[in-house]
Amino acid sequence: MKEQIKSFLNEDQDPKAIEKITAKLEALVMKNEEIGYIGVQKKPAITVFPDSIVLTNKRIIMCKPKNLGLSMDIIDYDWEDIAGAFVKENILGSEFSFSTKTELVISIDYIPKNQARKLHTFAKEQMDLLKNPVVIAPILEEVAEEESIPVLDTIPYEEEIIEEIETEEVTNFAEIMPVIPTFSESVSNSVNTTSASEKKLADLSQDELFEKLQNYKKLLDNGLIMQGEYDTYKKEILSYM
Repeated sequence: MKEQIKSFLNEDQDPKAIEKITAKLEALVMKNEEIGYIGVQKKPAITVFPDSIVLTNKRIIMCKPKNLGLSMDIIDYDWEDIAGAFVKENILGSEFSFSTKTELVISIDYIPKNQARKLHTFAKEQMDLLKNPVVIAPILEEVAEEESIPVLDTIPYEEEIIEEIETEEVTNFAEIMPVIPTFSESVSNSVNTTSASEKKLADLSQDELFEKLQNYKKLLDNGLIMQGEYDTYKKEILSYM
């Protein structure tokens, strides 16, 4: 978990505050639960024990220290109960809030603007995954169909070439060994080809950027791209949002 938290420390985060929250979360995080983002209050006046909000792939966790930091109130809300997420940018920081299906509104203020925007983006991603859980299946079927066609078509052709070469003196095995792309290489090439044909990120609207980020997240969840590739795509897209 410590390695995962390091990615938050370059966005106006207080390392000491993150460390305290992390110590509490180690005992609270469930199996298969991953922390997506952490936001910490940054008030104009010095605050020794700021409130914080933690977004995971399963829930939203509100952390409010009390008794001079000796104890902490922790309240969590499952994504299934979340109805919406909102950001209000003020002169001094931003206010991130979310509503539940029981019409309860929870908010945390004095969140740095960059953090608030990323909290909002992550929340939208999770809610969209709940609303469209079956969108992934057609994508996998299309990829499987596209991958099966070239492999089946090339095998007979390559066997005929090998039979013809056997009557000659072979000096270079690379000339007769077929080079069949791996599944991951084909998927990567497919993603790159699609990206090249689309508009530049700077020309996309906020909704188009958000949709593109969702598509990369679905590919990551299905093992079609690596975590490092997804992080690179996500960082690039968020820079335009």
